[in-house]
Parts: sequence; structure tokens; C-alpha cells
Amino acid sequence: MTQPPDLSAMPCLFDEAFAARPQDAYAALRAAGPVSWAQIAPHTPALVVTGHRAAVELLTHPDDFTKDSRRWAALNSGQVPPDSPVLAIMAFRPNVLFAHGKRHKRLRRVVEDCLARIDMHELRERTQTHAAGLIAAFVPKGRAELMATFADMLPLLTFADILGCPAGMAGKLVKAGQGVIGAQADAAQAATDFATVLGQLVAEKRSKPGDDLTSWMIAHPARLSDEEIIHQLFCFVGAGTIPTASWIAQALLLLLNDDSYAGALSGGTVTIRRAMEKALWLSPLANFAVYYAVRPTTLLGTIAIPPDTPIMISHAATGADPELAGLGYDNRSHLAWSLGEHRCPAESQAGVMTQAALETVLERLWDLDLEGPRDVNRPGPFFHCPRTLGIRFRAQPADEPAVSAASSGGPA
Repeated sequence: MTQPPDLSAMPCLFDEAFAARPQDAYAALRAAGPVSWAQIAPHTPALVVTGHRAAVELLTHPDDFTKDSRRWAALNSGQVPPDSPVLAIMAFRPNVLFAHGKRHKRLRRVVEDCLARIDMHELRERTQTHAAGLIAAFVPKGRAELMATFADMLPLLTFADILGCPAGMAGKLVKAGQGVIGAQADAAQAATDFATVLGQLVAEKRSKPGDDLTSWMIAHPARLSDEEIIHQLFCFVGAGTIPTASWIAQALLLLLNDDSYAGALSGGTVTIRRAMEKALWLSPLANFAVYYAVRPTTLLGTIAIPPDTPIMISHAATGADPELAGLGYDNRSHLAWSLGEHRCPAESQAGVMTQAALETVLERLWDLDLEGPRDVNRPGPFFHCPRTLGIRFRAQPADEPAVSAASSGGPA
């Protein structure tokens, strides 16, 4: 375990074969043990945890493991290509996701305090309003591709509201955010544009504070610098939009494609919540929580873990661990929200947004059914998110949306 085997012998978690059949890669990893080697990008090996018990042990031992990727020995020695696509997420940034110890506690407190100020009823209403506006654009056509036109867009629009973006700035934020989500050749430039917009937003809120998360973060007693605030906002939006989009898509696929929900959509909220919980076991974040042992250590008493090597939790694989067989999907032993001190702090907010999105789709689109390919994910190791989500439905006359498909920039 201390030295990676030949790259060609490792399962790949990034190519088209993985996107089409991720379960095959997870089966190969699990056959090698609860922790085993995989390629997460070309020429980029990492240890991947597929065993639920091993993942829980790792996530609850902060003294032995850190998320600070400046420890990544292979990256520091030039063995990881500088253009490796995983660096967009794994390269160190001075935000709460990578922080450790006292710095993590300071930044985490700011994030939690600001999240606690979000009015959940207003968040639901704003999500519904944006969802209705997006649907109004395609409801007369009788068919749509929901990933690009709805699931990807809705979290970005709602997050722009939470941050207090003025309408013009919100449009730039959404455009840059779409570029980051696309993970194509222009993703690096999109990330730069995204950070630039956030910098402009922080500067504006310094001079004209409002009732929004950006202003609350500026005014927090921790007295974060502008640079610190920009990095926390980047993490907040970046770590929230793609998983929420994927959660919306996966739950909708279950509602429309899983026989256990057939004919039950009239069950309303109960049925939607059941689909949301099952989708979390499938995990919108497939393989995401990356840690580094700070010294040679072990997991489960016998599995040697070398220091300064990325060890990634496979949320999707741990949710399918045979040791958990028999648990119902209403059991919350899954690790979709992670665990320990880095557990996602925005579970409630993401749940409100996802439920509001699903309810609006099912209320506004009649005789809804899936159309076209539905089982192939976007390539890449981190997210299980459909590449496309085609639907057909009974066309309806166009309605005037409550707001345009740009953020109104009000408080959240």
C-alpha cells in the first residue's frame, strides 16, 4: 500500500468508460480491499476508500489526516502534470475546505454563522421563483434538456441571490459559474472570471452593505480580509452549485425512471423526499473528500497509509458497501455530506433548494417523461452527474415568469 502499483493496473475514475459504468471501477477497487489505488486523472494515482468503516475512521481522526494539499508529495516533486484536470479542485486554496486546526475553526465559524442567518422560507420562495422562470422559457416546446437549462442554472441563480449580487453582476457570476461547471478547456479562465466577479462583489458590499451573505461575512467579528472572503465565497458557491445540480438531476431520474416511484408522484412531498434521500446514497459527490496522512498511519488497524499521498473518500462506493446491505434509504449512514469537522455545513439549505426545484418541475410540467440517454455521467472523478437529462411533456402556453433568468439581487 505504501507504493502505488503500475498505473496501467489501476482502475480509472475519469475516462468515458468510468462515466458510462462507474460501478465496474468501484467493484475492481473493492476487490482489492477497502482502500486501494486508482488513477483519478492521467498519470495521477491516489488511494481511494470504498469501505464505509474505513471512511468513517479516516473522517473522524483529524489529528492523523489533513485536507491541506500542499502536503501532496507527488505534486510538489513534479510527478503530477501541471495541467492535470483534478488540480482545479485539489490544488490548495486558502479557504475553509483546505484549512486545518485553528484556522479551520475560525473560517468554519464564519461560514456557519452566515449560513444560520439565511431565511429558509425566503430561500425556498426564491428557488421556486427562479425555477418557474427557467421552466417558462421551454414550457411551450414540449421537450427540454434539463441539465443545461435547469439543473445547472438554478443553483447558480439562487446562490447569486444569497450573495446579494446586483442583476448585472449576477449575470456575469452565472456565466462564469457555467464555465466552471462545464469543466472544458475554458474552465481555468472561467474560474478566474468567477473570482474576479466575487472580488467586485466584495468591494461593492464593503461600501454598500446589504442583507446578504457577502455583507454578513464582511461584518463578522472574525474580521476576514477581502482575500479571505473571496476564497470563502468561491468555496461556498463552488462546493454548493455542482452537488446541488447533481442532486436535483439524480432525484428527478429516480422519480421518473425508478419503478418504486411509478404512479406515486401524487404522493407529493413525501415521495420527493424519499427520492432525495435515495439519491444521497448514490451520492451526487461521487469521490470528493481528499485527505493526506500527516505521518505513516493505518486504517482499520492493518491498512498502511503513507503520508503526503492523496486518499480520497468514494462517497458513492461507500454508500454501496456490502456491509451496509439491508439498510433502507431512509437510513442516514451514507457519507454524502461527509463526516467530522469537514462535514458540509449547508445540508439544510441544499435540501430546501433541491426540494423546491423538484416540486416546481413536477407541478409545472404535465405528463412528464424522460427522453434520450440518461445513464451516462459527465466524465471526471468527482461528480456523478448526468451529462444530459432530456425530458418530454405536454406543451403549454408560455407564462410570464415571475422574474427573468437573472438574479434579482435581493436579500436571502
